[in-house]
Amino acid sequence: MLKAIDISTSALVAQRIRMDTIAGNLAHLSTTRNEQGEPEPYQPRYVVFAADERVGAHGAAGVKVASVETSDVEPELKYQPGHPDANQNGFVAYPAIDMMTELTDSMVAARAYEANLGAIEIAKDLGQQTLRILA
Repeated sequence: MLKAIDISTSALVAQRIRMDTIAGNLAHLSTTRNEQGEPEPYQPRYVVFAADERVGAHGAAGVKVASVETSDVEPELKYQPGHPDANQNGFVAYPAIDMMTELTDSMVAARAYEANLGAIEIAKDLGQQTLRILA
C-alpha cells in the first residue's frame, strides 16, 4: 500500500515540474532578450520523464523527471521596424511557443495530477478498511 502511495507521489512531483515548465514557457511568450539583455528570443523548454525503479515494487515503477530540455526550434520573425530588438531588416525574433499547445499540455498535466491524487486517496481508504477488518 505504501509503495502505491510512493509511486503516485513521484508522479505528482513530476507533473508539478511539468506544470512549472509550461508556466515558464507561457510567461516568456513574448520575451525577445536573453538574461544578459542581448536580443535573443527565449527558447521553450519541455520535460522528459523516465521510469524511477527506486520507487515501487513487483514490476511497478515510479516516474521521475529525467531532464528539462531546451527546444531548438527557430524563432518566429515578425516585422516590427520600430521595436528596439528589430534587426537591420525590421524583423523581431519571438519565441516559437504555441499557446494552445502549452495550454493543452497544462490541462493534461493537471488531469494526471488529479488522477494521482485519486490513486493516493484510494490507497489510503484501502489501508483504513484493512485496519478496520483487522481490529
